[in-house]
This record gives sequence, structure tokens and C-alpha cells, in this order.
Amino acid sequence: MHALDFVKSLYIKPFVILAIESTMRRSELLSLEWANVNLEKRTALLPDTKNGTVRVVPLSSVALDLLTRLPREDNIKVFPITMDAFKKAFVRSTERARTQYLSDCSEQGVKSDPKFMVGLRFHDLRHEGASRLFERGLNVMEVASITGHKTLQMLQRYTHLRAEDLALKLA
Repeated sequence: MHALDFVKSLYIKPFVILAIESTMRRSELLSLEWANVNLEKRTALLPDTKNGTVRVVPLSSVALDLLTRLPREDNIKVFPITMDAFKKAFVRSTERARTQYLSDCSEQGVKSDPKFMVGLRFHDLRHEGASRLFERGLNVMEVASITGHKTLQMLQRYTHLRAEDLALKLA
């Protein structure tokens, strides 16, 4: 997230945060229009999704706060950026984060993880978002409703629960 602070566009960091908070796909975020965001009801309507079904996504407090702080100006789209501009900014940010991580490890005399930030794709944020929803205590049906997954098998691919978090629930 810190690396995103260096991106010139004021839309890139909120775009990434909303992706994690909402589990929306990049294409869904890029096509999201203000007319489909209901801040009062805390929802975002996605009329055109990958699987062809309309989905209404509930907005977390973080997502709601983020959206209320974004400039609207005369923009129809919530994120008036192109796919190409976003891809370039995301790649530069992940490279910047990795470079900073390696530098921090070197300064602290700590061995770095060779896999840190290597191969990170934007779609990985959807996995992270789904896992966080489960960590918040939402059940399978609730998470599937938010992510738009039609089968448990597909949802399982997006969920990466940590054993230590599950152990706390068993205490």
C-alpha cells in the first residue's frame, strides 16, 4: 500500500483498496459508474459481470469511506482511468514495493523472501478479499453472494484461510 502512495493518479490506491474490500474484478471496477453506487444503502450495482449475472455488492465501512472521499467532478465512472494506465501503475507499484522490501531486509540484516511480490497479479487481490471476508466471520453463502461465485468449488479456489486463525476459533 505504501508503494501506491507514489503513484501520480489519485485513483490507483483507492482502486486497489476497493478491490480488496469488495472482491470486485478489475473490469467491474473500471466499469463502475456513480449512478450504480448507493452510498445510503452501502451498495454497488454491477450490471455486467464476468458470469453474466447482475450482482449487488455490499460496501464495507472502509469502501464507503473511500468512495465518499473520491472526487466526482463530472465523471460518470467512479474510476476515470484506462485499463492500460492502471496496469502500468500497478506493475510499477509492485516493483517499487519489492525494491523497498529488499532494501529494508538488507539494512536490517534479515534474509529476504525471494518470492516476495514476485508474480503478484491484480486478480490476487480478489483472493485476498474473499479470505478477509471469511476472516471477518461471514459464512459461505454470504461470501459467495458478495464475490458472485456460483459454486463452492470455485469459491474455495479464492479462499486462503490460515490455520492459526482457524485455531483461534477453536479455542
